[in-house]
Amino acid sequence: MGEQVERVDEQDRVLAVVDRDEAIRNRWLHRIATTVCRDPAGRFLVHRRPDDASRFPGQYTWLVGGAVAAGESYASAAARELAEELGVRAEARFVLKFLCRGAISPYWLGLHEAVIVRAVTPDPSEIAWHAWLTRDELRTAVHGDSFVPDGREAFARYEALAGAAGNFG
Repeated sequence: MGEQVERVDEQDRVLAVVDRDEAIRNRWLHRIATTVCRDPAGRFLVHRRPDDASRFPGQYTWLVGGAVAAGESYASAAARELAEELGVRAEARFVLKFLCRGAISPYWLGLHEAVIVRAVTPDPSEIAWHAWLTRDELRTAVHGDSFVPDGREAFARYEALAGAAGNFG
């Protein structure tokens, strides 16, 4: 049995517990929790996925995250993914949630933000390379051909929200 997630509806209400691969294959809505990592100087963490990754191999993204397990909250999943993928524990502050069209399958994306003050120790099965980019460098990177498409959509929403609030580093 694979990773168990909650199949949800267009209002993010739980319908059933299903296998994540089945949810993706059938294009059923489920939940993904991500975190935007920033350093104390306001730079953003960007990373490249390993060439042998099952989803978006060799592509770049600015989001750390993954599926929300059955019975898990977005916040708990975001914190768990930070620890698993970067080897850090940090408070992940909720920023926004939206229904993402998804390049592979649609899903609800819960986006969080965390300031990382310690060195990261990426899991090589999740992250092949990483660097800290300024806002302008990230803006340029997001529009590159090798950037995960779902990351582009999340960046546009994040930037619009942060710009409207006047708090985009």
